Amino acid sequence: MEAGAAVSGTLSMWVTFALIAAALALYAVEKIAIEVTSIGLLAVIAIYFQFFPVAGADGANVLDAERVIGGFSNSALITVLALLVVGQGMVRAGVLDRGAQLVMSLGGGLKWPTIVVTLLVVLLVSGFLNNIPVVVICIPIMEAVAGRFAVSPSKVMMPLSFAAVLGGMTTLIGSGTNLLVSGAMDELGETPFSFFQFTVPGLVLAAAGLVFVVLAAPRLLPDRASYASQLVEGEGRQFLAELIIAEGSELVGLKSRGGMFGAYGEMTLRMIQRNEEAIMPPFEDVTLRVGDVLVVAATRKALEEAVAHDPHLLIPDLKDGRETEGAPWTVGDRVLAEVMVAPASRMNGYTLRQIGFRHKYRTVVLAVQRQARMLRTPVTEIRLEEGDVLLVQGQPDDIARLRANRDVVLLEWSQAELPALDHARRATLIFAGVVFCAATGLLPVVVAALGGAVAMVALGVLSIQHAVRSLDTKIFTMIPAALAMGLAMQETGGAAYLAQTMIDALFGAPPWVVLSAFFLLVAALSNVISAKAAAVLFTPIAVGVARELGVPVEAFAVAVVFAANCAVATPIGYQTSLLVMGPGHYTFADFARAGVPLVIVLWLAFTLFAPWYYGL
Repeated sequence: MEAGAAVSGTLSMWVTFALIAAALALYAVEKIAIEVTSIGLLAVIAIYFQFFPVAGADGANVLDAERVIGGFSNSALITVLALLVVGQGMVRAGVLDRGAQLVMSLGGGLKWPTIVVTLLVVLLVSGFLNNIPVVVICIPIMEAVAGRFAVSPSKVMMPLSFAAVLGGMTTLIGSGTNLLVSGAMDELGETPFSFFQFTVPGLVLAAAGLVFVVLAAPRLLPDRASYASQLVEGEGRQFLAELIIAEGSELVGLKSRGGMFGAYGEMTLRMIQRNEEAIMPPFEDVTLRVGDVLVVAATRKALEEAVAHDPHLLIPDLKDGRETEGAPWTVGDRVLAEVMVAPASRMNGYTLRQIGFRHKYRTVVLAVQRQARMLRTPVTEIRLEEGDVLLVQGQPDDIARLRANRDVVLLEWSQAELPALDHARRATLIFAGVVFCAATGLLPVVVAALGGAVAMVALGVLSIQHAVRSLDTKIFTMIPAALAMGLAMQETGGAAYLAQTMIDALFGAPPWVVLSAFFLLVAALSNVISAKAAAVLFTPIAVGVARELGVPVEAFAVAVVFAANCAVATPIGYQTSLLVMGPGHYTFADFARAGVPLVIVLWLAFTLFAPWYYGL
């Protein structure tokens, strides 16, 4: 009977290995949607262990369906999803633009120094705060920095995650993985870690990793932007726009230098209308005043930034005697979109004032683009022609109604939401509360994150539709699948088998060789079974190996801390990887492209430094 159980256990272990290998291959090639692969893997694991159960100490099946799919209720999954909602609230409220400006000022306004400063700040802060809120804070900031310097998000998002992981290696509270290892050592009768016990070797590995992240990772990662963003950017297409400077605008008092105004890099001033005077370029010794009307040629990106973040730049009044305060295009959710004047349109030959565009369609025209030539006429005086593209702003429902209008063609891909600046203070307070409660331990991270997500919706920063759209189905399905794989490896003895195989293969080797090989094994498996699962599983093995070799347990325990944090070669190993997967437009294979070399760099740094540091 025992022999039969052993054979069954061995068979289940090898079946688990085969399922993990197949899942990783499907994730890498992405011929099947990641969500389908994840759900399919869960189904196969549940079905197999239903017919070939693994008995626990009490004789019950330790891999029944309830445990296999239990990852859907895992606190890590709930935390990540809730923080995605909180992060979306911060983005929609537009409160992170100031953070991006601060980072850019620290970087001297230069591209890579700014990015390096951001990564360095993330690394330092991650040593004292949970990695997840740090990455949530910095994703929109890094997106803003990347957008300002025309760098693809795919070049900087994964380095952001890597920097947070590297920082988490330097202190006891830098990562939940570190705390798990320390707690497991305490349960095994060993002295748990002190706060800064492994800070010195952690800083060595973090420094080596940061050099790789800055110099090599961007070269290894693809230059991949979303198709929608490429269309919206439109390769620098220029619109003609008309803006009025109101009291409080950041442009008031701006002086020309050499005939140029440098407020917005992608905006060219073509004329200033001041009362009845038209000031034409070159603008020598001109200072902008309240009430000046600016006729500018600008990219959509520059116009969007100006309108979103300087509420004192006003759209010119059509002077038709109608009240515009509180108009639908100035309150609530605001969307930018592009519409084209259709062939045989009734708008052809008329100005926006004559059409009564803003009151008839409840949207306002910010700018006009004409393919044949760049106009210098104020927008309100342009007679529209077939093919003209209008950049319009309004509420989502009003923009959607333009689809049914035969006089214009709504360019569906062009729609983008503007920040709701009136919610900025509420969003900031909610986010600060989440970070404070999580960082101080006042509330568990999952509770703080859930509370923040609920508050974002309850206080009107996000609608329920916005909150749902911020959730990522890849994350929702991959985390439970990763947890199920790790659980199956642990319960079938797969991880212990690999560890024992390594020890047997290295029998008689010097302790530093065993330590180096042990680090590499844990690092490899952490990318399959997750960093936390690897920490829990390998800490007892590390203590046993150290005792058998007669060397300090600390060296092997620290190896588990660092190696488990090397779960960066797949998106399922570490939660921050899942957070940046969407913003960076990454595939599963992209993480291996940059993550595997980083793991090798960290392994080499550990192998060269740790044996000397611990006297092995």
